[in-house]
This record gives sequence, structure tokens and C-alpha cells, in this order.
Amino acid sequence: MSEACLHHTERSTVKRVAKRASYDKESVYQLVDDLKLGHLGFVVGGKAVVIPITVWRDEDNLYIHMINKSRLQKLLENGEEICISFAESSEWVMSKSAYHHSANYRSAVLYCTGTRVSEDDAFDSAFKVIINQMEADRWDKVRPPNKIERKATALMKLTINEGSFKTRTGGPVEEPGDLSLPVWNGTKAICPYSSQIDS
Repeated sequence: MSEACLHHTERSTVKRVAKRASYDKESVYQLVDDLKLGHLGFVVGGKAVVIPITVWRDEDNLYIHMINKSRLQKLLENGEEICISFAESSEWVMSKSAYHHSANYRSAVLYCTGTRVSEDDAFDSAFKVIINQMEADRWDKVRPPNKIERKATALMKLTINEGSFKTRTGGPVEEPGDLSLPVWNGTKAICPYSSQIDS
């Protein structure tokens, strides 16, 4: 398999509408860089847990941070695997039939294992990446973490073991018999933060 592609097995191979799937690393990396927010799933005591979490990337590794001695930190340090999903919806796809309404999106599902970053220089280097992604050269202007903050924080470096990327673009799929229906169809930008409350 090419190094430009994510490793994928039976569990990470997209089966539903497989033509929309890709295993291209750059597509996944761009989504992670754009969003910096994923939903992380893991199992504790036989029960599934999913939490939203800040995720950022430096080259081929992902990073997350949490309070020291958390259950997630302990799970990763014990070699357990986690799953992180990323998703962005950009447009509603408006069809002439209720059934064919859809959305245009980018998404990724990644299976990862991780190790704790404890060495000061590596710790600072990882946080420098995300802070400078928020604003160019900001790391050089802010106060670096102190000893108390380092001790309170567990920074985890994640290795992507396998995963997939999936996207949809374009307009609606229509049934031939619906084309004459007098209703608009096409794509409509999603504005998640707009208010629908009348003033």
C-alpha cells in the first residue's frame, strides 16, 4: 500500500456508498487541520463512551490533551485503541423528493493508539503547533507552560493505525418522474449559527 494512503482493514473499509470513500492521507489531514475537533470513542468497563475533544496534527501524528490521571490517559498508556471521528457538513442537498434529500460533507474515522509526551521540549513543540495554527507566530508571544501546568496536563501523541475518509459533493439525485415537479432543487449552504428566532 502506498504511504500516501491510510492503512485499512475490514472494519475501516467503507461499504455503504463506497464510491464516496477514499483512503488518501492528505484528505484526512486537511479535515483534521480545518476542524481541530473530533469525537473520540473508547470503552470503559464494557460501556462505550464518546467525548468531543480538541485534536491537532503534526506530520503523521495526532495530539490530544487531558487532565493528568484521567481514565482516557490510563487507557491509552495501557495500549488500548481509541476511535476518533471527524465530520463537516457544508451544504444541504435539496431534492424534488423527500427521499433524495441529503448533505454534502467531509468525514473521517480513525483508529489510533497513543503514548504520553513527558519530555519538556517535545511537550512544548506539540503545543506550539496548534497555537501557531490558531495564529501565526503566537507561541513566541505567549507565556510557555510552567511546571504546575505541565504536571496537570497529560499530552498524548496518537499513531493512526487505520482509517477512512468519505465525502459527498454535487447536486441532488432525482428520479426521472420527479423532474417535472414544480419545486426548487439544488444545494443550499448550511449556516449552523444563524438564528431562526423572529425579532
